[in-house]
Amino acid sequence: MKDGLETRLHVASPLHEAATVAVSEAQAHYLRNVLRLGPGDELALFNGRDGEWRGRIETAGKKAATLTLVEQTRPQREEPDVWLAFAPIKRARIDFVAQKATELGVALLWPVMTRRTMVDRVNLDRLTANAIEAAEQSDRLTIPEVREPEKLDRVLDLWPDDRPLILCDETHAGQPLAEALSGDHLSSAGHVGFVIGPEGGFAEEELDRLRSLPFVTPVSLGPRLLRADTAALAVVAAWQTMVGDWR
Repeated sequence: MKDGLETRLHVASPLHEAATVAVSEAQAHYLRNVLRLGPGDELALFNGRDGEWRGRIETAGKKAATLTLVEQTRPQREEPDVWLAFAPIKRARIDFVAQKATELGVALLWPVMTRRTMVDRVNLDRLTANAIEAAEQSDRLTIPEVREPEKLDRVLDLWPDDRPLILCDETHAGQPLAEALSGDHLSSAGHVGFVIGPEGGFAEEELDRLRSLPFVTPVSLGPRLLRADTAALAVVAAWQTMVGDWR
């Protein structure tokens, strides 16, 4: 028997002992034609709610496959409650952000349209697919929520007052990131968010509003000007190292 447990699939179905799970047509194609798995082979399934389960393939056709759950291999665990609000960037780079932010444990991906955002359309299905694939490959048990794009003003109106929002300020006007993360209101917070601007940076009036909000902490990411995708991953990695589940 092939060692299919290195293969993980995200499914929507409830997962419990002896349950039968039908996978999507695309997943059936992947199992049969890409991985060359068939009846009797095993793999891991997760749905973001019921932990991870060992599943055995019962049927594997061209357009459908069913699996029977054998046993739970890992209980469900919580991911860090980190939100990432970011101005959309070009296709390959936004894919990269979705993939790597998922690997880093981000709980929510929120495209934000700013004055200087150069991308006017976000393919949410593609963004979600990238997040799912990254979760499958990284042993994560949840999938980040992917929200509809909103204008920056609307995002700030909807932002919970009790969730600290870290503004990655490309003007270097904020305090050093490590210093901010060491502060009591961030180091003890059970939830946090980051907002990353577009390739041309935030407009001055956008920065003025952000800096005026009591839940916003402007931070500097050092003396070098980072690309938007680099900044997004750098701040999440720093937060995970100092405050999150890398400690």
